[in-house]
Amino acid sequence: MSTRENTPGNTPVSSTPVLRMESVRKTFGGSVVLRDVALEVAPHTVTALIGASGSGKSTLLRCANLLEDIDDGAIWLDGEEITDPRVDQDAVRRRIGVVFQAYNLFPHMTVLDNITLAPRRVHGVSRTEAEERARELLERLGLGGKADAYPDRLSGGQQQRVAIVRALAVRPRLLLLDEITAALDPELVGEVLEVVRGLKDEGMTMVLATHEMGFARDVADQVCFLDGGVVLERGTAEQVFGDPQQERTRRFLRRIVEAGRL
Repeated sequence: MSTRENTPGNTPVSSTPVLRMESVRKTFGGSVVLRDVALEVAPHTVTALIGASGSGKSTLLRCANLLEDIDDGAIWLDGEEITDPRVDQDAVRRRIGVVFQAYNLFPHMTVLDNITLAPRRVHGVSRTEAEERARELLERLGLGGKADAYPDRLSGGQQQRVAIVRALAVRPRLLLLDEITAALDPELVGEVLEVVRGLKDEGMTMVLATHEMGFARDVADQVCFLDGGVVLERGTAEQVFGDPQQERTRRFLRRIVEAGRL
């Protein structure tokens, strides 16, 4: 299985960003949550969103997937403005995979049925094809023997890996990961992060909001530090973690280091 399947043969990789945001603004009840956010995500790269809780990371991801309407600005997916009112939002969401903190697996359905539901019902894939891909992904992510299990028989780390498989089953152009280790016991965090590392190696384009600073430093091609709904600093992981330019970024990272999380 390769996540580069949208770039067949020797076709050159497009220089068009997979995701682009320009002057994105979002308010809730009069409070500005995102303030003139600009972001570009190149194909086959990982962008890590870091910052304190409430800085706007999760809201940015929800806006990128059109789960939240923006108040101003524009968002493009592969060069198409997806915030244009004429765009079919459901069609856009079918091209974007999302994994949240909560696993959101249907408890009354087996792992296999959880994974194949969207490909069959939303994408029109046959049951045979959907199950073949699901089993392939489960095997790839170390869950080959869990297809017929129910979610309550799995550990938290296994459930989160199933949620990742479910997102990958629809062959997304872009994968958004929102604090996917936040609800896990510390000993289970590593197994989920290892899956994300493998997806990076295979070329999946990802944007992840995370408090796992060491992981963000190791895996991200681009790091964006959010503060008060603003992308205050951006750059390579080496630049942001090794030589931050903004005092607010330095103070944030200093606290992270003092807490032993970097």
